[in-house]
Amino acid sequence: MEEEEDQQKLPDLVKELVHRLLSQNLPSNSPPLNPNSAEFRNSLRYALRILSSRLTPSVAPDAAAIADSIKRRLATHARSADALSFADLFSKFASKAQSVNNKWAVIYLLKIISEDRHKTASIPATTTPLLPNLAFSEPASNKGWSNGVLLVSKDPENRREVAFREFVNLVKEENEVSEEVIVRDVLYACQGVDGRFVNFESESKRYVIPDSVRVPRGTRSMVHNLCELGVLFRKVSGYISQSMDRFPNEDVGTVGQAFCSALQDELSEYYKLLAVLEAQASNPIPLVSESASSGNYLSLRRLAVWLAEPMVKMRLMADLVEKCRVLRGGAMAGAIHLHAQHGDPMVHEFMRRLLQRVCSSLFEMVRRWVLEGELEDIFSEFFIVGQPVKAESLWREGYRLHDAMLPSFIPPSLAQRILRTGKSINFLRVCCEDRGWADAATEVITDNEVTARRGGFGYGETDTLELLVDKAAKRIDKHLLDVIFKRYKFKEHCLAIKQYLLLGQGDFVQYLMDIVGPELSEPANTISSFKLSGLLETAIRASNAQYEDPDILDRLRVKMMPHESGDRGWDVFSLEYDARVPLDTVFTESVMARYLRIFNFLWKLKRVEHALTGAWKTMKPNCITSNSFTRLQHAVKMQLVSTLRRCQVLWVEINHFISNIQYYIMFEVLEISWSNFLAEMEVAKDLDDLLAAHEKYLHSIVEKSLLGDLSQSLYKSLLVIFDLILRFRSRADRLYEGIHELQARITESSLSSRDQNKTRSRKQLNDKTEEPGSWIVDGRKALTQRAGEFLRNMEQDLDAIAKEYSSLQEEFISQLPIQQHVDLKFLFFRLDFNEFYRRLCPSV
Repeated sequence: MEEEEDQQKLPDLVKELVHRLLSQNLPSNSPPLNPNSAEFRNSLRYALRILSSRLTPSVAPDAAAIADSIKRRLATHARSADALSFADLFSKFASKAQSVNNKWAVIYLLKIISEDRHKTASIPATTTPLLPNLAFSEPASNKGWSNGVLLVSKDPENRREVAFREFVNLVKEENEVSEEVIVRDVLYACQGVDGRFVNFESESKRYVIPDSVRVPRGTRSMVHNLCELGVLFRKVSGYISQSMDRFPNEDVGTVGQAFCSALQDELSEYYKLLAVLEAQASNPIPLVSESASSGNYLSLRRLAVWLAEPMVKMRLMADLVEKCRVLRGGAMAGAIHLHAQHGDPMVHEFMRRLLQRVCSSLFEMVRRWVLEGELEDIFSEFFIVGQPVKAESLWREGYRLHDAMLPSFIPPSLAQRILRTGKSINFLRVCCEDRGWADAATEVITDNEVTARRGGFGYGETDTLELLVDKAAKRIDKHLLDVIFKRYKFKEHCLAIKQYLLLGQGDFVQYLMDIVGPELSEPANTISSFKLSGLLETAIRASNAQYEDPDILDRLRVKMMPHESGDRGWDVFSLEYDARVPLDTVFTESVMARYLRIFNFLWKLKRVEHALTGAWKTMKPNCITSNSFTRLQHAVKMQLVSTLRRCQVLWVEINHFISNIQYYIMFEVLEISWSNFLAEMEVAKDLDDLLAAHEKYLHSIVEKSLLGDLSQSLYKSLLVIFDLILRFRSRADRLYEGIHELQARITESSLSSRDQNKTRSRKQLNDKTEEPGSWIVDGRKALTQRAGEFLRNMEQDLDAIAKEYSSLQEEFISQLPIQQHVDLKFLFFRLDFNEFYRRLCPSV
């Protein structure tokens, strides 16, 4: 009963307070305030609204602090007397008003009302001074206020409460769907599922709220932004489903499968987040004016904060899916790696975790390749591809890099080392039939430095990968070279090719040319290769070649090249060397074809030298007895001497040229190239280095020996000179054969003359009247005439040959200074050491 009376007293006290406050502002001559007037009712309602407010003031509940604030405010406005009066009244109020519990609230209310009065001093009289910014006239609608928002000065919390209450009411009237429902639909959309009001639009490929549903524009925009996550989710989950349906029937590959698995794991984490968010979405969203004790609810704005990080990851995954849709293997890993170069730590860590999963199969392929030589690439994902080839082509053609599958995080130089290491293992296993590589691989696996880093062998551990490859390459390449040099005697075979195909074994070459020369002078179609093989065996047994390794001699064979009609044996004869596995990796068919070209050139050069040597043996002075020509006429004897001198001078000139050419080829070309090859052979670290050294050696010989593409005109000129020298040999042989024949005739004539003289003496004793033998005189004259004619013809032939030789030699020498290879330029100085040809031909 007493409580009801107290509750009835409170409104009466508020009404009396409002009446007193309003009466103080009335003019002195105005009638008393009518309690039933609109002004009084509005003011009373305003006061009751303030008193019934649930918002907590924005100041601390400290009455003394509020009183100090009021005193300072009065003092700053030059109202010190009022400040002292207020201090006295506050002390009395604090000591006597024991029944008032919230003294600080009463003081705070009075402070706000006082400030409000001062602020509304400039409001027109038609407006109530205690109601700033709001004219409490007759309401224009049932909402209570015409402006729709109440602003209470110096009480931001109360103002916000009143304003937000009205705002909530307006929002409820403008929204056909509550925020809780929209949040739930957005969560459905983030899982790729249509909601009640948020559906996927196939044309625009996005989630939208239908236009028929009335929601604010801001809400519609926020839903669109949040539902982008659902669109990205559909793209990622669709790619995973499509790839898993294709595997293993189509070329998804192990890398693509790992990529899908990593994406699926990320989506699993995403599902967990959505489960948490759905649990929070079941809690009602409190009004703005209400305080949520737990705060465990989900609004659109809170959902935007929750989905910010998943949005970044999902965008990244969707981008990766789009880029990797047509890629596989190393190309896919490289494309994903490009997205890992990001400055955001969160994105960088996400990509690193993803790439470790994606690249695990690639790194396992690398490990098996460099340690076991195994290439198990069913889906063609690895950056090394193999193809079935013959054993001799295994190193060059069996394996190669597939640049399109080389990930960008593996440098090309490292990829080459990886390729060579596995290739070396397969070469040892297939071509050399060696199993020692397994021991070398075991040493790599048990190496302390490699073992310490084995745990970090994967993406992002390029140093560990390089260490493993370098260790494996060093040991396996060393073992391979040991097998090539020691077991298969590579150096000995190279020397044998130099000695026999490049004609470095002088005694063997000389004897071979001596015994096969008569046979090779016959037409090519009449020569038996079996007979030539027998002659080759004879030359081997008759020279120091007999002490060679039988395996090397067994590889040396006679080869008859294809011939045409009119070819002689000299044109088709050659030697070949049988390079078997694994040496045929170095001495391939193309390499042996280049050796054959060099042999043919050197064989022609040796043939010319042999011909000149044979001519010199015929031309030796002691082969001709000058006493035999004492009975010839003086003119014929002088002609004979001139012809012989002409032949010998031409031989000396030709021999000078050929000797310098031969010295240049045999020493400055072959020996220097061989010396350089030996030096590079000693420092070779792998089979590629050995192949490069041999290629350089062979290329040097070809280029310096006038066999290169840029020296073809010079080479052709030299061949013409060779043919001319062989013609000279035939003319020289014809000359000396004729001289020997003439010498024999003269000797025979002298003997016949002596016999006839004896017979004539005997006859003179019997017949004094008979004439001396005139037929002898006539025979000697005919012989002298025939000798003179023969010598004139030979001298003319020699002059023609000498003239043609001079022209060809000058043409050859004139081309030497313009050759690109420096050694060919030095050949010019050797041939023209005294500038003789330069004086004859100023253009040289």
